[in-house]
This record gives sequence, structure tokens and C-alpha cells, in this order.
Amino acid sequence: MIPKECKRLAEVDFPIAVVSKHAVREKATPPGHPSMLHLWWARRPLASSRAVLLALLLPDPCDPHCPAEFKEKAKEFLPQVGCGKGETDETLRQGLLKFIGDFANWDFATNVTYLGVARGLVKAAHPDETPLVVDPFAGGGSIPLEALRVGCDAFASDLNPVACLILKILLEDIPRHGPALAEELRKAGAEIKRQAEKGLAEFYPPDSDGARPIAYLWARTVRCESPDCGAEIPLMHSFWLSKKASRYRALEPKVVRPRLGTPHVEFKIVEPKSEDDVPKGTVSRAKAVCLCCQERKRNTVLAPDRVRAQLAAQHGGADTRFDAKGTRSGGARLLAVVTLKHGEIGRQYRLPKDHDYKAVCKAQKKLEEVVAKPLANGLSAVPDEPTPAGGGSGAGRAFSVQKYGMMKFSDLFTARQNLTLAFLADCITSVHSAALRDVLGAAYSRVAMSDMSCTRWNASAEKMQHTFGRQALPIVWDFAEVVPIVRAPGNWESGYELAADAIAAFPAGCVVGQVAIADATEPVLPDETASVWFTDPPYYDAIPYSDLSDFFLVGLKRAIPGHALLRDPFDPANPLSPKDREAVQDDGRIVGNRPKDRAFFEEVMAKAFSCGRRSLREDGIAGVVFAHKTTEGWEALLSGMVSGGWTITASWPIATEMQTRLRARDSAALATSVHLICRPRTDEKVGDWGECLRELPRRVTEWMQRLQKEHVRGADLVFACIGPALEIFSRYAKVETAEGREVQLAEYLEKVWEVVGRAALEQVLGGGTGALEEDARLTALFLWTLQSSNGASSSPQRSPARGEGEGEDEEAEEDEDETPKKKKAGGYSLIFDVARRFAQPLGIHLPEWEGRIIETEKGVVRLLAVSERAKQLFGEEGANAAAAAFERNAVAAPQLVLFPEEEAVAPRVKGRRKKSLTPGPSPGGRGEHGSAAGRGEPLARREATTLDRVHAAMLLQRSGQTNAMRALLNAEQERGPDFLRLANALSALYPRESEEKRLLDAMLLAVPR
Repeated sequence: MIPKECKRLAEVDFPIAVVSKHAVREKATPPGHPSMLHLWWARRPLASSRAVLLALLLPDPCDPHCPAEFKEKAKEFLPQVGCGKGETDETLRQGLLKFIGDFANWDFATNVTYLGVARGLVKAAHPDETPLVVDPFAGGGSIPLEALRVGCDAFASDLNPVACLILKILLEDIPRHGPALAEELRKAGAEIKRQAEKGLAEFYPPDSDGARPIAYLWARTVRCESPDCGAEIPLMHSFWLSKKASRYRALEPKVVRPRLGTPHVEFKIVEPKSEDDVPKGTVSRAKAVCLCCQERKRNTVLAPDRVRAQLAAQHGGADTRFDAKGTRSGGARLLAVVTLKHGEIGRQYRLPKDHDYKAVCKAQKKLEEVVAKPLANGLSAVPDEPTPAGGGSGAGRAFSVQKYGMMKFSDLFTARQNLTLAFLADCITSVHSAALRDVLGAAYSRVAMSDMSCTRWNASAEKMQHTFGRQALPIVWDFAEVVPIVRAPGNWESGYELAADAIAAFPAGCVVGQVAIADATEPVLPDETASVWFTDPPYYDAIPYSDLSDFFLVGLKRAIPGHALLRDPFDPANPLSPKDREAVQDDGRIVGNRPKDRAFFEEVMAKAFSCGRRSLREDGIAGVVFAHKTTEGWEALLSGMVSGGWTITASWPIATEMQTRLRARDSAALATSVHLICRPRTDEKVGDWGECLRELPRRVTEWMQRLQKEHVRGADLVFACIGPALEIFSRYAKVETAEGREVQLAEYLEKVWEVVGRAALEQVLGGGTGALEEDARLTALFLWTLQSSNGASSSPQRSPARGEGEGEDEEAEEDEDETPKKKKAGGYSLIFDVARRFAQPLGIHLPEWEGRIIETEKGVVRLLAVSERAKQLFGEEGANAAAAAFERNAVAAPQLVLFPEEEAVAPRVKGRRKKSLTPGPSPGGRGEHGSAAGRGEPLARREATTLDRVHAAMLLQRSGQTNAMRALLNAEQERGPDFLRLANALSALYPRESEEKRLLDAMLLAVPR
């Protein structure tokens, strides 16, 4: 047994860069990866989970309490994987760290030798008893799966039924049945495929020439409300069918105006020469353009509220309407059919034919028969449970479908899709093996998220993109209906084959884990049973897990009826997943007459951490993963940890996210996930506030230097520093001032931000940072915070910034019904809360710089591009006129600031807010207190700051005024060192490919030597 006094490797060192590389690489989802079993949101990479878990389990050889027996065993194991012989305690430590980094590589995850060494080391560290790893927020199962891989016992629980089904498959079904389960799945899946091909054939007929449709491309429709039009508007985000370089295909609309009746649009398939040959779609941000009116040069636009109202009347408009003769009369319109034909290369496209619509009509009639017969468990054959409501926070940010009349989950599917899923569910229920039904249910979920009406046709890849390219369920105007009984992306066969591949690639020799559906705030295990308590808790308000998972739950209840885990254990009457107890912040949801606000989240986290503390053995250790980029999220989590009785002993930021994912451009996600290492606090000591403040700068500075060597940068570095800072504060039951006042966590975190900010400024601006004005410090901190970690990108985030799918959908967009965002001229964006946290303790008054160097809108602060400041710095006359005036006066008055032709020595600087409350310079020449000037109104005169003069020189360089720029540089060299110091610092901070860096570097080359 490891003595409780002995530090674990995770508390002293960790191979951050190596593990980060493997974790990011794994996000590309290699073949056989367990994530192929079933989608789960924000699943942690196995690489980071495996590495941190080993570091939690293994003792530090350099610790004097490290058992000698462990050292001897480690010296035997490490040479087997090329990690040295461990001649000294230090080289043994380095060998263990090297092994941890190497074993994070997915290529070694099932390697017999590496598995043997990992399990041997764990056994050597825990010779008397197999360690139990507990994860109460297990979700997609990364942590408990890795516990089984390295030879531990695992107990995983979650409140969510879908998560629990995933956990049961991973931790119980696969270890219990082994690779044989994969073969059974393939056999059962193939049998269901044969049944589906026979039972659904009439609803997916082949073409008369032998071609097989693999996808139908549909558009929802509305009617033009112009009095003299009334034409049907197909809602299309794009006319493209294929954008592959060798095979451009697109739809070309043509307006047909019969002598009698309403005009309408017909299409033909064309081969455009370039993207310019294809017109824009008919709908954007829920505003629809009538093509028939457009042809007559009338810009008739159907407003978003009318588009929503018309689609709501159609329950979302995914289904086609037919008259009594079976002729299409409205609803969804079939735009094109994607086919494959034997002997022909690639996908072919054709226009719809009568038999395509007849098959749909036939499916609708058949579905009526199916729905008329309730299932054995009393459920409808199609999911009639309510979809999540939009609006407010939490789920409201992720769901918009109810605004379009999709009030039930069955409304998300066409009749043919509902019929297909009901048929597959019926086939699965007839399978006798419980484990086999579980994995067939997972395959069913894969088909459900592909065969529904919120999927998009990706013209670049010529394939359907499944529903959850991101953590939301938005409206999609034109959608792709896959054919699940043919060989194509999204079909039934691909669903069960991907699951079978993941099962077959599962590591051999794992024991069976334990899974429970449970609330993390309530004890499930006896006290002091866990060796490691390691979890990835919910990210505050970032992801509405329960609402998202309901999409799968309603289908799984029909495919695997009566499953013990697919229920709300606290409310049998609830047909969906538990919401009230879910540990997320969602102000829009009321529980017990109170909103699920920040206080609710903190209380739940405190209870969960307190419960976890009780379950941990006296010599146990814990790890907590967090990746939220708002300080509210961090403070809520940390408050729960501290009040739950934990002390933080280490903090490791590991890159876990691909830079191309959706959340990479969102304000609530980091490129790294910070892994906090914790121990139960064993005493109730009271800390001294003064001592904490004296220790804080040293600890933060040391940690920043260490992390920068590991290539951790920007916001990732900021949040990673919170962990070591909390080591100081959390070691005490409470901290008091000399007067006996208890210091709250929020007050301490304010000091942490101040120390991190000052340390950052010292690094980028050198000593004497106080000599530079507020705007220079704000700009430097802004750019420093936006740097990217681990070499993933050298560029801060350009504004505007929004997102793509999880590295998959090349054409993913923002929610299609959102109000369009005002386009910006460039610059860089940072969430307001982060900017404020830095600014306040460093004496930077953000309102003073609003409209001058920053612009704030909807919680995001934008650092203006230098090009946007030309009018502020030079006035309406521009750089050329200012340059001429400057050259005339520079020799006679080299100390003058810009605009030497003016009598005053200060430039005219225009702001964007109301007139200043107090004219005149503020202390230090940093401008007025109060607000900036109104939009277009001049501010009271003030001296140009060092940043103003650097930007002015950059703009002179940009406009080709080299003589004026050199005159300015000469004057600045006489003024002092601040100008060049700031220019060099900004050159190092701006991204390599930015115009700002190019201008700065060119300007610096002109500095007289």
C-alpha cells in the first residue's frame, strides 16, 4: 500500500506536452475507438484520461515514503518499453513519466507489452488490493474505461440514462463477453439488415435503370405572402449538390408562370464552372426570399416570424402533403436524388420522379397503421415525447425546433424515417441476448441521428452530416434523408459495423466494471472504499446534456423496452431523462421554487465533492477535469471543491480539443482541459491572509514558467494557474485577515487574476510596466490571453468568431434561425468577463477605452484592428495630410505629438460614447475618467498615449508615408524607450500572419540604429 504521506506522480510532475499531442491526435477518432459505439458530448480523450489516471495511481520514486518494493518492480518493468533502468530515484521518476507519455499514444492502447507494464506497475503500487476508481459523472466513460485498461476496478455512475447505457456496454457487456460480442453483433445486425431490406424495400425503390438512391435531398417550403404572388418558396441554404473539384453539380432554378394559376419554381441540374455561377440560397436567418418575385426585380422577403408561423402549422414541414389522388400538394419538396449505379464512378444526381413521391405517400399510409397499434409497454411506436423548449439560458441556447412547430420528437423525422426506425426497433426487441440488445440499441442511435430531418447534405464531401455536428439541435431548412437499407453513410450496416469494430478493438484482460444510474450528491458506495476518485463534472452552463440525450432516449426506450437504466430513477412518471437534479446552470428551469442558477450549481458541486470525499480512502487521491472558459464556471466549481472539503495539490493543463471544432470559436471552451489533483483536507486549520498573499506571486510565477516550457499559452495558461494558486488557499478550512474577517474564495481569485496579469505584463513588457498607459497594458494582456497552446495555432482568435462542427462538417454554420450578427471590421475578440477580471485589479478602466481601442457587444470585447483607428488618430484628413504636417514640424518641434498643425499639443481622438464626464487628462496622461465620447463626437483633447503613437507609426507605414514615419521614430527615440519597448512586445504578441505584425516589423526595420 502507498503510504498516505507519499506523493503521487501527478502531484509532482507530468508529461504535459507529450500527452497533449496524443490527446489531440485521438480526437480525429481512429478506427475501433470506443466513441464509435455511441455519441456523447464533451467526451474526454482516452489518452489524457489514461495518463492522468496512471499518474494518480503511481507513487513518486523521489518521495522518501515511496515503497522500496515498488521501485524494484518498476526497474524490472520499464526496460521492457524502452524507458530506462531507473538507476537513481530521479531517473526512475523520469522513466515512469516517459512511460506515461508513451502509453498515451492510441497505437499502444491495446499493445500487449504496454498493457502488461501498466498493469504490472499498478499492481506493484497496490500489491494488497486492486485499486477501485470511482467516477460519479462518468458520461461517455473515458475515465472508468481507462481504469479497467490499467488493471483497476471501476465504478461508474451518472444521472443520465443514455450515459448509463453507454457505460454498461463499455464496462460490463464488452468485458464480460469479449470479442465474441462483436461477432454476435455482426450476425444479428446482418439479419436485421436482411429483414429491413425486405420489409422496407417498397418505401425505397430502386430506379428503373438499376441505380440505387442513397439519399433524398429535401427542402421545407413556405408560401410567398405577396398579394399577387403566392408562390411556393423552397427553403434552401444552398443550390449546391457537389463541390468536389472534379465534379461540380448544382441546382439551377427557373420560374414558370402558367397563364392561369400560381407561378412556381422548377429546377434542373447543371455543371457550373465556378462558385460564382451558383446563386445564393433562398433563406438565411429564417428570412426567405421568393424566387418568383425576385425574377420580376421585386425583393420580396418573408420575415422570420412568418416563416416560423407557416412551418409551425406544418409541425416543422419535414413531411410532404398529398391530396386524395396521392399527388403532392405542399409540405416538403424533393429537390434531388443522390444515386449510385454499378459500373459508374462516384455519386450521380437526378431530379425527382413520380415514383419517388409515391413511395413517400405509401410510407405515410403504412405509418398510420403502425401508430394505431401501441407497443407492448404502452408507448406509441413513434416518439411522442415533447422536444426541449427553446428560449432562456441552458437548453434554450441549443434548441430552436419548437419555434417551428416540432413539439414532439416524432416531428423531427419524416413519416418514412419514423416508419424505418419503428421497423428497426421492432427487430431489435426480438433479440434474446440482453448484451446484444444493448449494442444493437447503440447502432440504432447512430441511424437515428443520421436518418432525421435536421441533417445537412455536405456538398464538399458528398455525404450527409448527422444531426449533432455540435451540441445543439437547430432547424435545418434543406435536409438529406439517407437510405438506411443500402450501403452509404448513415445506414444501418455502418451503425452496427462501427460498434462491432469498437468492441473488437477493446483491450483484452479487463475485469468487469460496475455501473449505476445515480445522483452524484447521494452516496452509493460505502465510505472509504475508493482508491481514486476521478471525474469530469458538467461544465456549468456549457452543455444541456439531458435535453440533448433525450433525442436518443425516446428511441432507445422503443428499441430496448423495459431496460433498467433507461428511466428516471427519481420520477417514474417522467418519460424523459432527469432534469431537476442535473448539475448544470440553467436559469430558465425552476426547481422547488428556485432557478437552477449559479448558487444551485455551487450547492450541487459541493454536495458531490463532499460525497466523493467520504467515499475516498484515507490514503486516496482525486482528479477533477474542467474546461470552462468563463470565470463564473471556474469559481462555481472551485467553490464546490473547497466547501466540499478538498485541497488542491497540483494542476495540469492538457490539450484535448481540436482547433477546428465548433467550441474552439466559442467563448466557453479552452484548447486544454485542466486536470486538478486533489486530496481530502484532513484538518481544520485557519490560514493567514497575509501569508497567502505573500506566497501567491512566487507560486504563480514558478508555474507560469513551467507551463510555458510545455508550450501552454494564453487563456489556457491563465486557467491552469488557478490550480496552483488554489493549493495555497484550499489547504485551510478557512482563511482570515489579521482582524479576523474570513476571506471568501471570490476575493482570493481576484488576487489570483491580478498576480497572473502582472506576471504576464512583466513577461511581455519587461520591467517598469507601470510606466506604460492603460491602453498599452490592456492591448498587451488582451493579445497575450488569446495566444494558443501547444503549437496548435500561433494566431489569436479573429473576430467575428463562430463555429464549425466537431472537426467533421466542412459546411456547418451558425443556427439558421439566429438574428444575423453585425459584421465587424476585424480585430480580436475576448469574452468580457475575462477582460474585466484582468483589467480591474490592474487599474485598467475598460469604459475609458470603449470606442477607442475596444468595442463591447453582447458579452464580448473586441480589440479594434489598427486600421480602424485611422480617423481617431489622424482625423478626416487622413494619414497623408497628417504626415505632411508632421514632416513640416518634426524638425522644429520633435517633441510634439500628432497633429502638430493644431495649437494644442494633443491629438483629436474620437470616441463612440457620450461626451466625457470630466474633461482634461487623468493622472499619468491616460485620458479622462468616466465614459468616452459619443459616436462620432470628438472627445475632450488629451495627450496621445504610447500605443496611439505606435499605431500612428504603423498607419504611416501602411499608407507609404515612410519619411513621416521615420521622423516620428526619431522623435520617439528622443522621447524615451517606451515606444520601442511596446512596439517590440506587440510584434511578439500579434499572430505571424496578421497585418499588424507585418506593419510593426516593417516599422521596426526603419528604426535608426
